[in-house]
Amino acid sequence: MQAFHPRSPLRLFGLLNTESRVSPVIAMANSVLVCLASLWLVSNFLSLPSPALAISSCGGYCRTLNDCSGQLICINGKCNDDPDVGTHTCGGGSSPTTPSPPSSSSSTPAILTNNNFEKGGDGGGPSECDGKYHDNSERIVALSTRWYNNGSRCGKMIKITAPNGKTTSAKVVDECDKADGCRNNIVDGSDGVWDALGLDTDIGEVHVTWSMS
Repeated sequence: MQAFHPRSPLRLFGLLNTESRVSPVIAMANSVLVCLASLWLVSNFLSLPSPALAISSCGGYCRTLNDCSGQLICINGKCNDDPDVGTHTCGGGSSPTTPSPPSSSSSTPAILTNNNFEKGGDGGGPSECDGKYHDNSERIVALSTRWYNNGSRCGKMIKITAPNGKTTSAKVVDECDKADGCRNNIVDGSDGVWDALGLDTDIGEVHVTWSMS
């Protein structure tokens, strides 16, 4: 009786004779088929969609500004403090894999500008956070895109300190969108914020510091 070799794919397709001994040519053919099958599996695996890049903390991998958390920016492929603004989130020895919690004691330099949050004002449409217009007497602000952080600070209170020593709290209601030309270090405050700080809106811009309340 002739031997049957079930592990030889070529034998199943009638491409082999019925010899009981597998020749070196048949062994090589089997190896080729295994290699082709492996290549097919690899190509299908590589074609799978890659997961979205997670938000990174200090030292984490990034491709753009939006890949970094909080007030961090992307520098040479890693999330780090913004030297132009002077943040120190990573400078205090924070672990690259552990996000630094917001601190009410740390202040971030910014430029205070004036915005009209009422309908028909220079703020354009309604506020991003709640989809509403607001009276300019309210103490409210719009934050630069990276500080707005995809709405994570919506409804939260921040503390603003002016050069004259006065401070006030204000609620985050909107984004000062970089897509519309807003710089990355802006706190865009209402008339109510400027009044509380004893500042004249005609100045246009004032260097301030801000922190989470």
